[in-house]
Amino acid sequence: MQAALSPSGKYLAAIVSHETEHDRLVVIDLETLKANVAAHFALDDVSEFQWVNDERLVLTAGNKNIPVGLIEAAAGLFAVNRDGSKPIQLAARGWAQREKLPWNTYLLNQPGAQNSDFIYVENRNIDKKSGRFTGVVDLKKLNVVTGQADWASTPDAEPIGWVLDQHGEPRIALARFKGTSLPYLQREAGTWEVLAVSGPDNKPQIVRPLAFASDNLLYVTSPTDDKAMVRALDLSTMKLGEPLIELDGYDFDGELFIRDGKLLGMRYTTEGDGNMWFDAELKATQAEIDKLLPNTVNLMTPAKQAGSNNVLIYSYSDRQPPAYYVYRTDVRRLVKVGQQFPEIDPATQARQKMVAYKARDGMQIPALLTLPQKPASNKSPLVVLVHGGPYARGSKWGWDAASQFLASRGYVVLEPFFRGSTGFGMKHFKAGWKQWGLKMQDDLADGARWAVENRYADSRRICIAGASYGGYAALMGALNDPDLFQCAVNWAGVTDIEMLYTGHWLYTSDLSAEWKQYGMPLLVGDLEKDAAQLRATSPVKQAERIKRPILMGYGGSDQRVPIVHGKHFLLEVRPHNKKVEFKEYDDEGHSLKLAKNRIDFWTRVEKFLDKHIGAGAKTE
Repeated sequence: MQAALSPSGKYLAAIVSHETEHDRLVVIDLETLKANVAAHFALDDVSEFQWVNDERLVLTAGNKNIPVGLIEAAAGLFAVNRDGSKPIQLAARGWAQREKLPWNTYLLNQPGAQNSDFIYVENRNIDKKSGRFTGVVDLKKLNVVTGQADWASTPDAEPIGWVLDQHGEPRIALARFKGTSLPYLQREAGTWEVLAVSGPDNKPQIVRPLAFASDNLLYVTSPTDDKAMVRALDLSTMKLGEPLIELDGYDFDGELFIRDGKLLGMRYTTEGDGNMWFDAELKATQAEIDKLLPNTVNLMTPAKQAGSNNVLIYSYSDRQPPAYYVYRTDVRRLVKVGQQFPEIDPATQARQKMVAYKARDGMQIPALLTLPQKPASNKSPLVVLVHGGPYARGSKWGWDAASQFLASRGYVVLEPFFRGSTGFGMKHFKAGWKQWGLKMQDDLADGARWAVENRYADSRRICIAGASYGGYAALMGALNDPDLFQCAVNWAGVTDIEMLYTGHWLYTSDLSAEWKQYGMPLLVGDLEKDAAQLRATSPVKQAERIKRPILMGYGGSDQRVPIVHGKHFLLEVRPHNKKVEFKEYDDEGHSLKLAKNRIDFWTRVEKFLDKHIGAGAKTE
């Protein structure tokens, strides 16, 4: 479910599921609480939307019941009034619709000023030979009533992202540069310059732009901080202010709420997502809501315009799937407007908490620990669940289908934020560079041993599991620590690191040439200089040594980790290990999209774990 207040806060739009038909866009009048269907498709789902102004919305189409490998149409772009009137198609869903904006037109992930009929949309550049997105994004200014569009100014560089200012105009372009991005500031129309401040040694330091408050006030994070912290940058003097917020042990990663040049508050991520308010009225409103909903984290979003009596609440906990409420501040009325997975009873769900343990070299490794409702003390089986990326945050505290599924079957679940994970500071991130299968892998094994030492788990009943990089780590766990991990579950995991660089004659990957040239040699390893290390840490090169039971699943249409990774590994491991199960889902991509396939794969996981570390396992 996606939900958003209109700019005035008078209306709420939401994508709502339907038992027999496709997802539709519904608008609720928050004064009368009457709802109407603003948009729906006979053959597709409404997949995404934005308010343009209080009267009009833009939306895209998709189909959640079509596998990735069978998707032929792009998202398209449509506009409609909140009462469902004056619908118009703005962008094509395929090559045939020549009179529309081209199919490679997409919504920008920023709503803009929301006070006119104009928005900015992405024009994603497509490589003519491969037909794939190059990563370069130009902007068009689009009138959502007439469909007229004009190109926006760009710097003399290749933009891959944009930041709109308080007027909804593009003021910053993020241009790719040797595997990273440089921010370009547009001070005057058509005039661009690299956005940098003077560091301690008077050398230019590149800041990360977050949001504009006014023409000369930009909020950023500074590269000189180990943990990313929000600072104000005066664009007239190029002076950085002191940190506005410091999150103990965490980088700032979130959203700023700004109205009329004033920073009202921010949303951030620590263990989970939370709010902080600087505005006294909003702080008081948050306190009122927390009293009414005492057992959940309640993320409040105010309307964009001042004077609204309505705020939107996204409420969640480790045991409750997200719910949506609207709170009317003038009458102190809380109305529930939506619930994800309403059939789930929070009382039956497992508890989750953030923990930390020391790796063998002394580094602190944070992790999420989910405990079954009735854990069997030190006799509980353990699943070490490894996030993908690997240079990503991974999970956050809150209700999660995978960890809850495993906990409901009696498994303790440990999700380590191993070195290289983002969100915990630059030191933690850099410690994972070139550590695939090495210290990153040690962090996972050390987490399993910590769980045993602290009597959360049985040392003889541990499995390692994950998807993408997590699937790679699962195979490496079975290779490096067979005494610790009794089995491994791998979904879409890398098996040959060299193949990430070189590709395969039959299958191609969507990893960009720039990432292979600049990012991977730094973070994963240099294909030539580190060749020995990459061979030693590629499961397919060590397949004959892997004797533990393995369950593998791959998508036949996966372009991130093509299925050849799984098939090649299967060919190499089967002569030495008969306890390997392999399942291919022909039209799935890097993740499982269709419900029937998710049910099939997780049923296989359930049976596999039960056989090797669960109730059906034989332990000495």
